[in-house]
Amino acid sequence: MNITRLQAKLESFAAERDWNQFHSPKNLAMALNVEASELMEHFQWLTQEQSTELGEDTRKAVATEIADVQIYLLRLADMLGIDIEQAVTEKMEENRAKYPAEKVRGSAAKYTEYQD
Repeated sequence: MNITRLQAKLESFAAERDWNQFHSPKNLAMALNVEASELMEHFQWLTQEQSTELGEDTRKAVATEIADVQIYLLRLADMLGIDIEQAVTEKMEENRAKYPAEKVRGSAAKYTEYQD
């Protein structure tokens, strides 16, 4: 995935429709949350096993919602001048420090809950 290229395409798409006036960080964050909720709706009453074995129609619908989430996330980062790759890399380093593999392997506990 070329993040910069996708962001440029999304900016162009919005500009062609005069939608940039609506793409404030606040509005984009709210839209992102709405789309994430629509994604969750597909899994709401499924068991763990069912959630890994989606039917083709549900899988396509989930893919559409994932795309919506990604679109708003890319637009939000672009509007705020956030380099997504750098942010992810930095966050992974933070997580590596919070969750050392040798201490948390196989545990879903939050970093504040495991013993040193």
